[in-house]
Amino acid sequence: MNSKPLRPIMFVGTGSDVGKSVITAGFCRIFKQDGYTPAPFKAQNMSLNSYVTIDGLELGRAQAVQAEAAGIPCHTDMNPVLLKPTSDKSSQVILNGKPVGNQSAYEYFMANDRRELFASVKEAFDRLSAKYSPIVMEGAGSISELNLKHRDITNLRMAAHAGAATYLVGDIDKGGVFGSVYGTIALLTEEEKACMKGIIINKFRGDGRLFEDGKRMLEDLTGLPVVGILPYFRDIHIEQEDSVSLESKYKSAVEGKINVAVILLKRLSNFTDFDRLERDHRVNLFYTNDPEEVSKAEIVIVPGSKNTIADMLSIKNNGLARAILEVHKRGKTVIGICGGYQMLGETIEDPYHVEGEIESIPGLGILPVSTILQSEKTTLQCDFTFRESSEVNLGYEIHMGETKISGKESPVAVFADGRKDGYFLDAKTWGTYLHGILDNDVVIENLLTPYTSELAEGYYNFQEFKDQQYDRLADLIRENVDMVQIYRSLQF
Repeated sequence: MNSKPLRPIMFVGTGSDVGKSVITAGFCRIFKQDGYTPAPFKAQNMSLNSYVTIDGLELGRAQAVQAEAAGIPCHTDMNPVLLKPTSDKSSQVILNGKPVGNQSAYEYFMANDRRELFASVKEAFDRLSAKYSPIVMEGAGSISELNLKHRDITNLRMAAHAGAATYLVGDIDKGGVFGSVYGTIALLTEEEKACMKGIIINKFRGDGRLFEDGKRMLEDLTGLPVVGILPYFRDIHIEQEDSVSLESKYKSAVEGKINVAVILLKRLSNFTDFDRLERDHRVNLFYTNDPEEVSKAEIVIVPGSKNTIADMLSIKNNGLARAILEVHKRGKTVIGICGGYQMLGETIEDPYHVEGEIESIPGLGILPVSTILQSEKTTLQCDFTFRESSEVNLGYEIHMGETKISGKESPVAVFADGRKDGYFLDAKTWGTYLHGILDNDVVIENLLTPYTSELAEGYYNFQEFKDQQYDRLADLIRENVDMVQIYRSLQF
């Protein structure tokens, strides 16, 4: 263990989806490998991908992934503010792991007292930095949003509080990297510029040596060193935070594979539920809102949603509901997870207006269950057994509904404390509240068995696979970033 403390390091961006989350995870793994005790931190996250701590509190999934790369349990101090969009104009606000209500974007960014929120964020950082070193911080979006900077609780105000060595990440694959990097730095105040220690160019295609002239030009323009040029990669698999990454998964059905269609809901949440299944060599998994593509699938999954009633109405109007019912009638597999489980039922009611003004809507009617949305959110990590199997599996719950069964119980899962979850109509039709259920081999085999006699390629340990990916990411960063300069900037 390396006992010498290091200053925090922060990765900020020229914009969203430039690779900050993945780079932060890579540095968490590097510092762990080098004998330090790193921990990730992002003051405010906006994402429909979330995770639950061992204490039953909620944080952004990206910080849970980064904590995994650091080899430590995740904690809400790593992401004290999480915004989960419920519509185009409003979000549920999670503070220190607990929902504190829904707010419009205007209310959140303009009308409320950001000083109080910033104080909570700084307190969370201070608690974390008392236990770990270095803190590996991630910014949000662009650091040069002039109209919002004075209300910022995530980027350079946080860097200044932490005394973090801050590095700007630019995505060269998007084009315009000179303008985006130079413009970002030019719009900073002198105090903000003092936080900046260097630039990382991300997603470079081809031979990085071809950018040597560009590197010198950027250094001359900005007065900052370009400490690394990271290559574009497809062969290292790290969970993505943003649903932007789903665009690469809008594929189609293919022959020779088990086609799994995940319904592309407008408010789809926790799409990382399907990462393990997507890696299975027997499967072609794709996301779609095209009824024709749904009809070609052997397995259809209705995923989680942050606004179940609005998404239920949407799929009724765009033909997806009819396509799902047709697949079910033809004897193919239809399963639902969380909000998807609620949609497979007979009715969804919202008497307390948790999601909006619509108080009730019929579901797909595939499962004999009905849901009443509740103002209290259930957030739990769970050990469970699946159906008749005695093998202990892992998952987690994040939902705001109570689902009741009409008739005899037929649970999908039984928890260690005896509670029961979901409804199992038959081997091809079931629903569950459990996120992460498809990370477990016994569930995967049960799902795929009706369509193949081919077994998985040996024992597949998804956790070991993820661990290997963090190591490969760390190797890639070490090969392409000046780590001597990075460490020099972190000395007190």
